[in-house]
Amino acid sequence: MNRRSTGTIYEKSAARFLEEQGYRILEKNFRCRQGEIDLIALDGETVVFVEVKFRRDDRMGDGAEAVDRKKQKRIVGCARYYLFLHGEYASSPCRFDVVSVSGEEITLLRDAFWCSE
Repeated sequence: MNRRSTGTIYEKSAARFLEEQGYRILEKNFRCRQGEIDLIALDGETVVFVEVKFRRDDRMGDGAEAVDRKKQKRIVGCARYYLFLHGEYASSPCRFDVVSVSGEEITLLRDAFWCSE
C-alpha cells in the first residue's frame, strides 16, 4: 500500500472520530496552491482546519510533532484561501486541530497551533 492510500484510510478514521465528537465534516482533502488541508469541519460555529498525522508507533514521536512551522504556514495559507472561497464562513471563528493516529489510538489536539499573522 502506498503512502497516499494509507493516508486516505487514516483520514477516513479521523473523520469518523471527529463526527463522534460532534464535528460536522465540510471537506476532505481541500487542495489549493499553498498545499492541502486533510479535513475541514464545523465544531459548533467554529471552522476547524484539521491535519491528520499517522504513525505506526511512537518511536518517531507523536504524529502531532510532525506539524512543524513550515507545515503550519501551508495549512494557514490554505485556510485563508478556503475562507475566501466560502464567504459564509469568513466571519466565523477558526481553529487548527491535529488528529494523531498512532497504531489503533486516535488523539485529538485542539488548538494545536495558532495563526500568528
